[in-house]
Amino acid sequence: MSRTAHPFISLVVPVFNEEASIDIFCKTVEPIIAAQSCEYEILFVNDGSRDNTLEALRTAKERNPSVAILSLSRNFGKEAAMTAGLDHAKGDVVIPIDVDLQDPPELIADFIARWRAGADIVYGVRTSRASDGMVKQTSARYFYKLFNLISPLQIPFDAGDYRLMDRRVVDEIKQLHERNRFMKGLMAWPGFRAEGVQFERQHRASGHTSWNYWKLWNFALDGITSFSTLPLRLWLYVGGIISLLSFLYAGFIIIHAFITGGDVPGYPSLMVSIMFFGGIQLFSIGLVGEYVGRIFHETKRRPIYIIDRIE
Repeated sequence: MSRTAHPFISLVVPVFNEEASIDIFCKTVEPIIAAQSCEYEILFVNDGSRDNTLEALRTAKERNPSVAILSLSRNFGKEAAMTAGLDHAKGDVVIPIDVDLQDPPELIADFIARWRAGADIVYGVRTSRASDGMVKQTSARYFYKLFNLISPLQIPFDAGDYRLMDRRVVDEIKQLHERNRFMKGLMAWPGFRAEGVQFERQHRASGHTSWNYWKLWNFALDGITSFSTLPLRLWLYVGGIISLLSFLYAGFIIIHAFITGGDVPGYPSLMVSIMFFGGIQLFSIGLVGEYVGRIFHETKRRPIYIIDRIE
């Protein structure tokens, strides 16, 4: 596929309370983009920041006219902010990147080279998670394995949001309007030719992450329920197996009673059975509730985000 030698590059950068990171990010990224001899924009999506992030962005824009600012009316979350950025990015290629510089901007040159060679998506793949704690490393590893096991859509292992996407890929993603958004899955869903580039993830250049384990848990839950119904079908099979075992056990009790005359059932075993099956029922109802809740949010068709201003 023929590609222009000088594409217009859009960097999409969601930010929330990142005033300390803006200047460092711009001074690091700008010379790297300029070295590509391409027109570009750095589209910051201010996701309802409550500190001086907006003032820092305006200062960056005064210094560099290629900086654009899209401010949301409140904090809608990173997935919604990413969606807003993709919706408004103008580039021939679009590159979502975090402002904390954990994803090395130096990789952009390799992304562009592979795009020129024909790749529609070029995603970064972490070579290690040494910068993460043991709990996060373990949970991330098993999340990717579980997601790819139960979902018909496969996402690259240890690949985050940092990637280059061709304009036609972005245009397809813009047609996906679901409210419960798992961007790793949505960016992989259109397909097209994709290649991975390995990199070593760095520590944050400044500031602190707003992610915690509760948010990560809900994020993983959104990902699984957005792309797989296997958890629902699984409990159909579990229920069928338990019903079959109960019939077999009932037959055993009847035969045992005829042969031995029967005995008085024990209270502890009865309570264990009640608690076990009650727990299974509550768990399965809760699982159904997760899907019903997402259906409820989808049917209301509220906007994914609301724009306050564009600068």
